Amino acid sequence: MSLSLHSVALRHCIYPGTFDPITYGHIDVLSRAARLFDRVTVAIAESAGKGPLFTAAERLEMVRLNVAELGHVQVTTFSGLLVEFCMEQKADAIIRGLRALSDFEFEFNMALMNRHLEPKLETLFVMPNEQFSYTSSSLVKQVAKYGGDVQHFVPPNVATALKAAFPQPPRG
Repeated sequence: MSLSLHSVALRHCIYPGTFDPITYGHIDVLSRAARLFDRVTVAIAESAGKGPLFTAAERLEMVRLNVAELGHVQVTTFSGLLVEFCMEQKADAIIRGLRALSDFEFEFNMALMNRHLEPKLETLFVMPNEQFSYTSSSLVKQVAKYGGDVQHFVPPNVATALKAAFPQPPRG
């Protein structure tokens, strides 16, 4: 018996992250997930312990503005265990982006832990377009902090927020 992707019921997935800030790489992974699932929830981790640059509310708004055209994508925040949030949301899967081999070990261990906590919840790894394979929120913030141009890595509203977060002193 052969199984095609179209015969599998792919209903609802959660795309979790801190999205501090959202990048074009995140949006690429999200658009791939949106093609596979009937519903996608972008779940922004409040993660105060991780020390995000932007508040959860600011990140929520930045993401919302960039997914507005995807009708079956919703955006929310969560705290606590991702698996518990997924079960509350009645999700079938977790989507995680893999940029490079260096991401794999951490993501693989996280997926195994989540499977241990909730065996019915699947984790699917999605690779972004190769042009985004080196882009991360941390690198984008580093470039912005020192006055570099981030417009190729993040949407315009995010570039504006980064510029406001890292004002540059006048040169010369």
